[in-house]
Amino acid sequence: MATSNRKTSTPSPLAAKRAHPRDPSSEVPSKSSKSSAPPLPLPSSGPFVEGSIVRIAMENFLTYDICEVCPGPHLNMIIGANGTGKSSIVCAICLGLAGKPAFMGRADKVGFFVKRGCSKGMVEIELFRTSGNLIITREIDVAKNQSFWYINKKSTTQKTVEEKVAALNIQVGNLCQFLPQDKVGEFAKLSKIELLEATEKSIGPPEMHRYHCELKNFREKEKQLETSCKEKTEYLEKMIQRNERYKQDVERFYERKRHLDLIEMLEAKRPWVEYENVRQEYEEVKLARDRVKDEVRKLKDGQIPMTSRIQEIENQRHTLEARIKAKATDIKETSQKCKQKQDVIEKKDKHIEELQQALTVKQNEEHDRQRRISNTRKMIEDLQNELRTTENCVNLQPQIDAITNDLRRIQDEKALCESEIIDKHKERETLEKEKRNVNDQITQFDNLMNQKEDKLRQRYRDTYDAVLWLRNNRDRFKQRVYEPIMLMINMKDHKNAKYIENHIPPNDLRAFVFESQEDMEVFLKEVRDDRKLRVNAVIAPRSSYADRAPSRPLSELKQYGFFSYLRELFDAPAPVMSYLCSQYHIHEVPVGTERTRERIERVIQETRLRQMYTAEEKYVVKTSFYSNKVISSNTSLKVAQFLTVTVDLEQRRHLEEHLKEINRKLQAVESALIALRETNKHLEHRDNELRQKKKELLERKTKKRQLEQKISSKLGSLKLMEQDTCNLEEEERKTSTKIKEINVQKAKLVTELTNLIKICTSLHIQKVDLILQNTTVISEKNKLESDYMAASSQLRLKEQHFIELDENRQRLLQKCKELMRRARQVCNLGAEQTIPQEYQTAFQDLPNTLDEIDALLTEERSRASCFTGLNPTVVAEYTKREEEIEQLTEELKIKKVELDKYRESISQVKERWLNPLKELVEKINEKFSNFFSSMQCAGEVDLHTENEEDYDKYGIRIRVKFRSSTQLHELTPHHQSGGERSVSTMLYLMALQELNRCPFRVVDEINQGMDPINERRVFEMVVNTACKENTSQYFFITPKLLQNLPYSEKMTVLFVYNGPHMLEPNRWNLKAFQRRRRRITFTQPSQ
Repeated sequence: MATSNRKTSTPSPLAAKRAHPRDPSSEVPSKSSKSSAPPLPLPSSGPFVEGSIVRIAMENFLTYDICEVCPGPHLNMIIGANGTGKSSIVCAICLGLAGKPAFMGRADKVGFFVKRGCSKGMVEIELFRTSGNLIITREIDVAKNQSFWYINKKSTTQKTVEEKVAALNIQVGNLCQFLPQDKVGEFAKLSKIELLEATEKSIGPPEMHRYHCELKNFREKEKQLETSCKEKTEYLEKMIQRNERYKQDVERFYERKRHLDLIEMLEAKRPWVEYENVRQEYEEVKLARDRVKDEVRKLKDGQIPMTSRIQEIENQRHTLEARIKAKATDIKETSQKCKQKQDVIEKKDKHIEELQQALTVKQNEEHDRQRRISNTRKMIEDLQNELRTTENCVNLQPQIDAITNDLRRIQDEKALCESEIIDKHKERETLEKEKRNVNDQITQFDNLMNQKEDKLRQRYRDTYDAVLWLRNNRDRFKQRVYEPIMLMINMKDHKNAKYIENHIPPNDLRAFVFESQEDMEVFLKEVRDDRKLRVNAVIAPRSSYADRAPSRPLSELKQYGFFSYLRELFDAPAPVMSYLCSQYHIHEVPVGTERTRERIERVIQETRLRQMYTAEEKYVVKTSFYSNKVISSNTSLKVAQFLTVTVDLEQRRHLEEHLKEINRKLQAVESALIALRETNKHLEHRDNELRQKKKELLERKTKKRQLEQKISSKLGSLKLMEQDTCNLEEEERKTSTKIKEINVQKAKLVTELTNLIKICTSLHIQKVDLILQNTTVISEKNKLESDYMAASSQLRLKEQHFIELDENRQRLLQKCKELMRRARQVCNLGAEQTIPQEYQTAFQDLPNTLDEIDALLTEERSRASCFTGLNPTVVAEYTKREEEIEQLTEELKIKKVELDKYRESISQVKERWLNPLKELVEKINEKFSNFFSSMQCAGEVDLHTENEEDYDKYGIRIRVKFRSSTQLHELTPHHQSGGERSVSTMLYLMALQELNRCPFRVVDEINQGMDPINERRVFEMVVNTACKENTSQYFFITPKLLQNLPYSEKMTVLFVYNGPHMLEPNRWNLKAFQRRRRRITFTQPSQ
């Protein structure tokens, strides 16, 4: 850690305390200067094991200018305050032994390990060897980011150094051997497979890891060979099956060829047979054509007499049709006259009917008038009776006036009530509008809370799922459980969120806060153990810290630019605030501005604040325990991610109260509206009753006048009906006279119509006689025409038959020529050549008809078609495939032999690897279990695999239990707490200590997460285990130790001091310090 007053002089001298201070070999050599000669290899000594570190020298390395450390052969405890350079020694060991810079977790370039301001740095490691110590020197060039290597002061390569280091079984990349500070957390993250590999390399025999690698390689090759054999076997079976099918194809090929030869000969004979058939058909058609030609000539000669007779009959028919037409004209004229007479008679009948109907109408009107007169007289009598019974209505007006006044008063009351209803409606609309606005504002606040939950879900899904579970299961807890702190915190100004997020780690921001230990255990068992969710939980202090006042009032700090403490920047529930105050002292950390940063040195010196914030930086101030000097460090603030969403909870509470007040007013308005509606309804009912009563009084008042008017009106109607009289007898006499006159005219017309009908009948008889004569002539003509048409049809058929036969003859002639040409072409014959003898011989054994030839062709083609997919190359392919089958069979035999050899090798190597490994794991488990039992806890180590044959899946599983109420759980980065993981890691490493064949082990600050009880127990185990005889060297780095710890005579305690007042290297003399200490001790009693 940088100091504000660090000098450029040589810092960081180290002193070593040994069990036997008088032994010269146990004293730390004085610190060498830059100009001193390089040290020679140390001679071998008894306590050191092969490969142990005898000396570590550093020059311009991290915090050191020049430094040399001489560790002891057993447990080396390196103690010093934070920032003094303890971990720098660990880095020197790693880089000096060819370790990768990235393994330290600090930087990925070796140049970053050189002290700032220097261009070069050096690390030198001296390792014990019985044949002579090995000195490895690594010089680092910052500009080139390059290293130069030396072994015993002779230049060499990094590969050579790595080989030398590996020969001593030093593995700085193995977390089981070398566990730097920044890699402590990664040990628990090692998978079971990685842990097994690291353990094999660390404590197993040299050949164990090699056997494991061989097994994995053998198993991989075995799988490849099994797959290859399986594929080749399947391919070979397919080849054999295919060749079996091809064997039949070869036989079928030759059988198909025989069928094709027969088809070829049949196809050669068929054109000759077809030609002979067509030629015979041609001769037959030619003879039939000549016969039909003679028949056509005879039919034409027989049609001439019939044509002459048909013409004579046609002339006679024309004469008869002219006479029939004349008679039809006469009949038409006579019929027209009859029709005219009939129309006149019908008009006379219609006139008589109209006269009778008019008389009937007048009779009905008279009867109706008499009935209406009778009815009117009866109505007048009834009205007069009603008028006589009507009471005197003189005294009704006062009642009407009183009702009118009541109606007017009720109307006024109704108007007032309706006005009040309208006002209440307006008031309700105003309140509802205000309620909607308040609801919208509350919804906006809820949306802001949803934004915070969305951020939690996106970044920490397990925590978000746990929140959902908690909301559904709050009834399972005795006291209140608070959701993650980031949801409980509400920033008063989102700009200040960066201070809170930089001050409170993310693990606590997403932690649930409990008021009860029992509730927290229930929650973690459900969420962590059962649901496998990675969540954090904390317990609020029993006594509240939330309201504690800061040690210094803010008014004293305002002069430096501070405007608030962290606690005042946000709101949170009391238990959450109490936890943050007790854990992170937010009530003691002020927040300043840019003005604070400008005068930061003055602020640090005058205020003595431990932590503070400026506008963009965080300052941490510490006081050295040794020199009482102030040491400060500053870091830039990260941008806020989670707390930028601000919800004003006080304003939201006011809105909710306002909403309740609005709802109360709305209920009052609704009640008033209901009452007003009831009042208005009552007034409406009363108004209707009064109006009905007034209406009845008015009707009674006007009834007499209405009756008098009705009687007068009915008397006038009666007078008019009596004046409108009619003489029915006179009307009946007139109608009878007119009907008689019309009947006389009708009789005369009937006589004329009878004469005309007689004339029309005579003309019809004459016309029928002429039609009969014409029908006879037409019948004779039709018979002659029918005979003629039959003869003509027969003639046409014969002519058509002749034409068809002639065309068929021509077609057959052409077909004969074409078939002859084709037959010669099939047999490859010229125009004058005859059929060869070989064809004639073959043709004799074949059928002589087309049907037989076609049937045989169809049969042979069907047989040949059954041999599909055959070609001349099938035999060659069959032979070639036989050769391939033989070759593949030989290859498969070789592969199976090779597979058997691999299986035998796997069996041998597995026996040499697995049995020692099981014994080794049993030993580790025994020591690991004993360590845990001594701490009243439980733990076990076992060899885990899912499939015994999958050697790349073997792993070491660590399971631990720290509470008696829980089960053994596998050690993971998530299930156990940081302290529990540290204890488990340390005890596993201690279990490896006695079994370890590595020369040394380094563990850096692993006790930082442990509680005091576990730290004391683990320390005792480390001392007891690492100080045994024949154990490897052990480096235990820690910034602090508990009081009254047990120590061993074989321990070496190295104190690391750093500061501006340290002694120069050439003045460091351990013997002089010891003598001075003895003198002080002896002189104290005399004083």
